[in-house]
Amino acid sequence: MNKAMKRLTFYLILNSFFLINMYSQSVINLWPDTPPYNIKNDKVQEITATDDNGIVRVENVITPTLTVYLPEESKNTGAAVVICPGGGYALLAIDHEGYKVAEYLNSIGVAGIVLKYRLPQDDLVTNKSIVPLMDAQQAIRMVRKNSTEWKINPDKVGIMGFSAGGHLAATATTHFTTVVGGVDDGTSVRPDFSVLVYPVVTCYEHGHKGSRVNLIGENPTPDEVARFSNELWVNENTPPTLLFHSTDDNVVPVENSLRYYQNCVKYNVPASLHIFEQGGHGYGIGRAKGPQKDWPDIMAEWMRGRGLLEK
Repeated sequence: MNKAMKRLTFYLILNSFFLINMYSQSVINLWPDTPPYNIKNDKVQEITATDDNGIVRVENVITPTLTVYLPEESKNTGAAVVICPGGGYALLAIDHEGYKVAEYLNSIGVAGIVLKYRLPQDDLVTNKSIVPLMDAQQAIRMVRKNSTEWKINPDKVGIMGFSAGGHLAATATTHFTTVVGGVDDGTSVRPDFSVLVYPVVTCYEHGHKGSRVNLIGENPTPDEVARFSNELWVNENTPPTLLFHSTDDNVVPVENSLRYYQNCVKYNVPASLHIFEQGGHGYGIGRAKGPQKDWPDIMAEWMRGRGLLEK
């Protein structure tokens, strides 16, 4: 092997090592045993596939997990974010609204924890309307319980979500005083902050019909509609929140973010709302073609302003 080839081989090995370690990750089960409310159904299998639009989709989640991306030690700020991908409570768009988001967070010194949460499917779970929230609360609980090992500050644990995942993140942000599913070991499930990206917020007018039907059914009671309309549950104890939306979003109308933000203002909750003129829906990271592609950098500045990126 000549010197040029040796240098090339060394470079490739070094580069591979760098890429592997740049986004150190591990996958752990969310629950130590069979997840609560699971229905054993051998006829249904979890599916991960890429659709014709290049979107990585996960369906039929049976075993919820956390994929833990930890930043380089030299960059680590101690902050962490649980990430809830969207998909109308029917699937999870787990790459551009999950893994790529975690990689970006690592680049600014933040741990990205991708939550593969269970979906409200009648053939896989009972009590389906609370199962996603139960998984989100358990994710926050696990991040805090593992904070020493993962070098995370338990007072800098946030949650973020996209579309229906934004609804889940907003539910976790506004319903933390109610620990669902009877699981409570005393660990706080209150997020310290939240980031909601083109989120479903309400189950009333302007909500997303598919998400609503999947979560609470075709004919929910008035109490169920109110319970999962998160704008109604904002109060003075709601954590600081950052929202992103686009005016031309024809899947989840911008009114969802407007309502949440207006109630944050009403209750003096620190909040910031960024509305892009264009952008549509579902761009996540890597699928935006206009100014909305800058939302991650805006998020980073918001986090910096709140002291979350201080070491």
